[in-house]
Amino acid sequence: MNELQLSDLHCDTLWRCVQTPGACLHTNAFHLDISRGMKYSPWLQCFAAWIPDEFRGESAFEMFGKMRDFLYDSLEKNPDSMALIRTGKDLEKAKKDGKCAVLFTVEGGAAIGDDLNRIRVLYDAGVRMMTLTWNGANAFGGGADAPGKLTPFGKSAISLMEKLGMVVDLSHASDPLFWSVAEIARKPMMASHSNSREVCPHRRNLTDEQFCVLRDRKGLVGLNFTKSFLNKKEECASEEDILRHAEHFLALGGEDVLALGSDFDGTTVPDGIQGIQSMDALANLFLRHGYSETLVEKIFFRNVWNFFSFL
Repeated sequence: MNELQLSDLHCDTLWRCVQTPGACLHTNAFHLDISRGMKYSPWLQCFAAWIPDEFRGESAFEMFGKMRDFLYDSLEKNPDSMALIRTGKDLEKAKKDGKCAVLFTVEGGAAIGDDLNRIRVLYDAGVRMMTLTWNGANAFGGGADAPGKLTPFGKSAISLMEKLGMVVDLSHASDPLFWSVAEIARKPMMASHSNSREVCPHRRNLTDEQFCVLRDRKGLVGLNFTKSFLNKKEECASEEDILRHAEHFLALGGEDVLALGSDFDGTTVPDGIQGIQSMDALANLFLRHGYSETLVEKIFFRNVWNFFSFL
């Protein structure tokens, strides 16, 4: 296979950096940094501003601000290797210039509290995708650990997100929230870092029915590297489990839907995956199991790149 091209729908590296004094996005000892990722060209990386459930109200918005400021500072310090993506044209320019295409996302709608105007603030800051919840409930509705449908506020928020062009991300959504969002959403949605519940029965994973909704809406599903989402015997999780989830989703017609959503720097990954530098080896694992180069390119790069080309 020629030089690997890479797209990744989710990492928590901004959070790790903000929580680690002196940490740098360009070079660090975490799962992901710019210096290691630059061997992939083109490379699109979604950097999430994660809002843990203990943050609500102003504290959640302030936490978003810290990660936004850290990202902006990193972009300013590394203009030759990073470019913030706001539009499809920005994506193509980053590719042409040989830079990491940085897509700014938010993990947890608690970042906006119950203030719709803050969705515009996030959008103006460059955010182009947001998970509605983390594991707890917030003004949008219920997360994976707190089942609840979409609230009236959540309905208004989704309407505004779709109007602006901010993608609705249903990873971490409870089942009732997922289905109530599916009822009203009009644009493609995604689950940026969620696996198959049929393969591993974890509440954070997608049912086959949920996957098919995202497939039919021309959305995306990113394979998550979290050990407990890969194998119900967490201690036995391996790279092979990533392949098992991929195979199941592909059997459901997911060739144009499936992607990577590593969850780097936000989780415990299987042995054999040290960080972003391991994506070559993972791609080769797929190839050794009979996947065509065209299909590997779709999963590892093309599906995400095509999706965001229409920003």
